[in-house]
Amino acid sequence: MNRPVFTIMLGAIGLIAGCAATPGRGPYESSAPADRHSTRADDLNREAVAVIETDPAKAERLLREALSADLFHGPAHNNLGTLLLAKGRLYEASEEFTWGSKLLPGHPDPRMNLALTLELAGRSDDAISTYRTALEVYPEHIPTLQALTRLQIRVGRLDANTASNLATISLRGESEEWRGWARLELARRDR
Repeated sequence: MNRPVFTIMLGAIGLIAGCAATPGRGPYESSAPADRHSTRADDLNREAVAVIETDPAKAERLLREALSADLFHGPAHNNLGTLLLAKGRLYEASEEFTWGSKLLPGHPDPRMNLALTLELAGRSDDAISTYRTALEVYPEHIPTLQALTRLQIRVGRLDANTASNLATISLRGESEEWRGWARLELARRDR
């Protein structure tokens, strides 16, 4: 083989291998682990939560800044996901909730929010499964229990836990409306 061609081929293989070994950069990824600024991310997340209802655009900007400060800030991912969900941006919201679930392993909210997103996307089976993962993390988390049971009844996917879930909601539901709904559903099942 011609020596210059061989040298070029070796160089190209090295370049390709080097590119494959270099991790891709995400939208929030900082250049090095030392670039993590957790305190700054906490402050920005709190600031965003304070304005999330009154100025969602500012809240989104603050949450994206928080994630630029610390990509591994789980609450900022979850809060950004809720903003994106409210805007109907289901795919992006699901990505943020997935990040939040990984970064907040003991917290049910990102999982419950992901399940709600899947439900809104028409993926009922996936939503039911994801609601169950939220309950594995935090058994009897009332908001999740309510959402799961409501969806199961709506799509006709009742299981052995449905009656006991309804009983729990009838006693501990978040509002009188939820408690009344559960009592009504229990009465329908007793007929």
